[in-house]
Amino acid sequence: MRIGEAAAAAGTTARALRFYEQRGLLPPPVRTSSGQRTYTPGDVARVRAIRDLLALGLTVEDLRARADRLHLLTEYPPPRCGSDGPGGPASEVVSRRLAALDAEISRLTGLRESLARRAAGE
Repeated sequence: MRIGEAAAAAGTTARALRFYEQRGLLPPPVRTSSGQRTYTPGDVARVRAIRDLLALGLTVEDLRARADRLHLLTEYPPPRCGSDGPGGPASEVVSRRLAALDAEISRLTGLRESLARRAAGE
């Protein structure tokens, strides 16, 4: 399928597919004799997995560090995030992201409590 069709099937844009390719998250697609990119259903599944991980709070750089394993997320059933073993690279990425989320939750909880106190006139 061509880039527009693949983007629509993955729920994104052609620009995003080119961006993922440039960042090494998506392997360079096969090209037609006229130079147009063609994508497979596996490519679409990989883009969906990338988008899901980005929505969970991982960054493009987090994913880039593990781009060689992104294809595993299109398997059914998908492997666990830390399936490369405790302390492994994927586990470290997830642990760092969880710590950042915990810190942000704590910060926002404190902010909410301060605002609630002020609103109550304390």
